Amino acid sequence: MEAFTIFKGAGVPIDIQNCDTDQIIPARFLRRDPADEGYDRYLFHDLRFAEDGSEIADFILNNPAYRGASVIIAEINWGCGSSRENAVYVLVANGIRSVVAPSFGDIHYNNCMKHGILPVRLHRSDCDTLRQQLHDTPGAQIALDLEAQTVTGPDGKSYDFEIDPFDKHGLLNGLDEIGMTLGHDADITDFERRHRDDFGWLEQ
Repeated sequence: MEAFTIFKGAGVPIDIQNCDTDQIIPARFLRRDPADEGYDRYLFHDLRFAEDGSEIADFILNNPAYRGASVIIAEINWGCGSSRENAVYVLVANGIRSVVAPSFGDIHYNNCMKHGILPVRLHRSDCDTLRQQLHDTPGAQIALDLEAQTVTGPDGKSYDFEIDPFDKHGLLNGLDEIGMTLGHDADITDFERRHRDDFGWLEQ
């Protein structure tokens, strides 16, 4: 996965409380291959598009000023509901590198980590402030520094956040769980060699 170190990108405020994974990507799209052309259209599909496929004008991602945003500033309980990993795939397909929210669905939070998206928990009042700034200045940017564990808003104010050291290491180095395991390949090979030497008689 792509490593996350320092990133700065346009932010989009999503003011939906308890935004669940079925809103992020409706269930009928779960069989689609994330590599398929047009997969990005499934993000918030039923909120973004009418039945005839036309854009719903008042949905924020259809506002030209927020197209291409790469940081979501969300409301409470982002990514709750079903554990579907596709809710992260569709964020990746849209170039989303971070979601900042007061709280997350636990499984969605962990799924973000596994695919190079930085999930950041900030106090609700801080998220409210950041979303208001993005509403006031569409296209404004949010900066994130994982090493320093800070989020910096459009006005230059920085907010500290907490992250588990294990998750931080994985993101900084672009390592998912498989990648971390492969990092111990030499130790695993050495253990297998010693095991054969000590207990080879078990295989006879």
